[in-house]
Amino acid sequence: MTTFPQLLLDHAARRPQAPALREKAFGVWQTLTWAQLATLAQELALGLAAAGLRRGEHLVVVGENRPRLYATMLAAQSLGAVPVPLYQDAVAAEFVFPLNNAEIALAVVEDQEQVDKLLELREQCPQLKRIWYDDPRGLRNYDEAGLASLDELAAQGRAAQAERPDFFAAEVAAGQAGDVAALFFTSGTTGNPKGVIHTHATLIDRARAGQRFDKLTPDEEVLAYLPPAWIGQNIFSFAQWLAVGYVVNCPESASTVSIDLKEIGPTYYFAPPRVFEGLLTTVMIRMEDAAAPKRWLFERCMRLARRVGTKLMDGQPVSLLDRLAYAVGDVLIYGPLRNTLGFSCVRVAYTAGEAIGPDLFSFYRAIGINLKQLYGSTETAVFVCLQPDHEARADTVGVPIEGVEIRLADSGELLVRSPGLLKGYYKNDAATAEALTADGWFHTGDAGFLTPGGHLKIIDRAKDVGRLAGGAFDGAMFAPKYVENKLKFFPHIKEAVCFGDRREKVCAFINIDFEAVGNWAERRNLPYAGYTDLAGRAEVYELILDCVEKVNADLAQDELLAGSQISRFLVLHKELDADDGELTRTRKVRRGAIAEKYGVLIDALYDGRVVQHIETQVKFEDGRTSMVAADLRIMEARTFPAVKGAAA
Repeated sequence: MTTFPQLLLDHAARRPQAPALREKAFGVWQTLTWAQLATLAQELALGLAAAGLRRGEHLVVVGENRPRLYATMLAAQSLGAVPVPLYQDAVAAEFVFPLNNAEIALAVVEDQEQVDKLLELREQCPQLKRIWYDDPRGLRNYDEAGLASLDELAAQGRAAQAERPDFFAAEVAAGQAGDVAALFFTSGTTGNPKGVIHTHATLIDRARAGQRFDKLTPDEEVLAYLPPAWIGQNIFSFAQWLAVGYVVNCPESASTVSIDLKEIGPTYYFAPPRVFEGLLTTVMIRMEDAAAPKRWLFERCMRLARRVGTKLMDGQPVSLLDRLAYAVGDVLIYGPLRNTLGFSCVRVAYTAGEAIGPDLFSFYRAIGINLKQLYGSTETAVFVCLQPDHEARADTVGVPIEGVEIRLADSGELLVRSPGLLKGYYKNDAATAEALTADGWFHTGDAGFLTPGGHLKIIDRAKDVGRLAGGAFDGAMFAPKYVENKLKFFPHIKEAVCFGDRREKVCAFINIDFEAVGNWAERRNLPYAGYTDLAGRAEVYELILDCVEKVNADLAQDELLAGSQISRFLVLHKELDADDGELTRTRKVRRGAIAEKYGVLIDALYDGRVVQHIETQVKFEDGRTSMVAADLRIMEARTFPAVKGAAA
């Protein structure tokens, strides 16, 4: 079985009645078996073939995780065509480049929102002829050429099946491991996104390597709630799903994920750090509002967990008395807390995409959740380094797994060679030549190093690592992402952007976490009228100042990065947003766009001003725009001398 459709038919033949997918609709979980999924994929494939989809052509897929969208991707792959998943929360304009770059004529989308976006783009994308939708709500009175439902497409496929009974099996059998399986567009932090070409071989190889590493079985339960266009979600809920044969569960909506998480009880879980941060913030807000005896018990048990829990997870020796005390805490606090979070059944949980704070990482492991980190990218099919059980650390991202080679360039950039590397960038030979060496090494763009124990430690994006110029730390290394991640470890800080390359000191923009800081303010009877008002409060500035100075004190312990301490900062009057071009769809900072948009604020930070007026245009989900204005305070932060001889 060398392609995903071949894996599908194998599961359908061996385990026809086993559940493949579940979807929650109107509060009830609906199950699709492997046999039913194979039938649906066949119907959709025949329908797409009748509509003109041919081997090597592209089909765009836009929506949340939905069984029929998964079946559509399998249907396209069955014909030798290439599914192109795009981010469902992207605005219409962000679809123009991928649609035209990949010459896409056919699209399958989830609902009315996505239909409206594509209809809006027909003049800019004249080759887009056919659009099918999964959810018919709101589309009853639409009368657009080439617009139809997936039900109609499947019906056409059933009619074609009677005329061509052997067509589907023959097309699937013709598939080869080296055929292109999917085209993933990168987040495009510095320009147009690049289309990453992956074959069935690259994706299946990495999926199986991850399966062997964590001993995954068909009994695993997975909750698919992150964007399918993100390769991280695609690997866990599509590639590994088909390689292993476990069950993927699709939540009803984004607002029901926490409820659905508890109902499903996943055994294998994946989320970026921001999700784990959000879950913990919710827990801590609830505990702050709890009665005094409950808070006392929680704090006492958590002190024990921090001392004992991580040792137990790492297989280290723990005294009998501590084991007994932890067992009591597990009954009273840790077990109920895991259940509240929806992690009672989790055997393996992974986080990736950003660095995770050591306190956050330790919290989950301390209460008995096997949270680990992994390292990879779209171009490497995700699985490059994984943390083995009992070797999970907050400051590394694991060891190179089966098939992976790692070396460091003289510049400090990390190079990777793996069976999971991209075939190339679509229609971009120059970018492919820049990323892939003649002997098969991929330039990751990340700066890092291997520890003596063989674990990989990532410092920052290589292109973002700079040097200070002038001042007390002249020539010192500046690693903005490293500092930003340290700031985001605090629950009151949601996002941060640091500046300092070729400057004499480091300054920062900070976004507060509105929910966490709002709860903090309410408990202190501090009134506020919204995000902008709350972000400008003097009390909030003092709260953030404390976080910044703690980060500075920590950086001072690192002789190599002590110069990256923050001298001045401001709290932005609005949240950085992908719709405003400030973040990518995977919530990566568009550093250049922010520097250009907020140049007046950067100048104010470095000119010594204490207040700066700013007016900013914001875009709402319905396309409307508005202006947000504020007078932003700029605050000085205490910095500390570097500790000589400290570990770098």
